[in-house]
Amino acid sequence: MKVNTQSVNFNADRKLIDFIQKRMDKLDLFYDKVIQSDVFLKVENTSDKENKIFEVKLSVPGDSFVVKKQCKTFEEGADTAAASLERQLKKRKEKLRAHL
Repeated sequence: MKVNTQSVNFNADRKLIDFIQKRMDKLDLFYDKVIQSDVFLKVENTSDKENKIFEVKLSVPGDSFVVKKQCKTFEEGADTAAASLERQLKKRKEKLRAHL
């Protein structure tokens, strides 16, 4: 799957981008028709520890899913967002099977 990663107001290191790529690639196990995903990494200027925003837009034929998570680290955000997307993809797959 093609993953477009954009970091807003900072430069993401290679390790983080590779981690996100691997995590998003695992979504192919749940739904094999995923076209691409657009990932946006943002850092809020607050004193709060949970200032990392991980936003992902996943494109599938005829639909797209958007998940936005705010966490302490981008890795944690990637994991929670991917878990949320897994649930949504499984639900979509079940609906498609019901229509067959």
